[in-house]
Amino acid sequence: MTDSRIPDIALRKEPKQARSTDLVAAILEAATLVLEEEGAQQFTTARVAEKAGVSVGSLYQYFPNKASILFRLQSDEWRETSDLVSDILEESARPPVERLRTLVHAFLLSECEEAEVRGALDDAAPLYRDAPEAKEAKSRGGSTFRAFMAEVLSDTPDHVREAAGSLIMTTLTTVGKDFSETPRSPAEIEAYAEAMADMFCAYVASLQAKMHD
Repeated sequence: MTDSRIPDIALRKEPKQARSTDLVAAILEAATLVLEEEGAQQFTTARVAEKAGVSVGSLYQYFPNKASILFRLQSDEWRETSDLVSDILEESARPPVERLRTLVHAFLLSECEEAEVRGALDDAAPLYRDAPEAKEAKSRGGSTFRAFMAEVLSDTPDHVREAAGSLIMTTLTTVGKDFSETPRSPAEIEAYAEAMADMFCAYVASLQAKMHD
């Protein structure tokens, strides 16, 4: 039996023409502004349509409900984060520790720059988090980081490497979210990111050293 509490968050149809693509882009841009300015509690399809300057009917051609808009914004955020991680960690010409340090700085800066929208999406997560599409989207992430950990800790047992990767990513995302909830200056972000990078790099170096004792 289908659980009626889980909303349909799939797009009704994919935009194919330039005009349709522009319409969807305008709706998503307006949705982001509504989240930033008014928060998840005031987020409605009518408010988004008004902000985008389109009719609610035009919005419903692509998004069946507000949960589908929020999920699209969250999916885009997950994809951007995944692309950020991949772009940095797959630069094989650079030493692994240097890539890890760069990732920490870029990730923390991204968290701070998009804190308001991320916070609003977290508040709205109950609308879509149990939908199959949400679970599938989240499961796609992590493969690049696992490959990176296999590279940097190639001589380490699988269970140790997996635990290390989980610890680093959990710490990075959890602490990054907490840190970004307060407005930060560029200097504060730089200093905090450098301290986190030092911590992670020292941890990785300690694991490498244990394998060669």
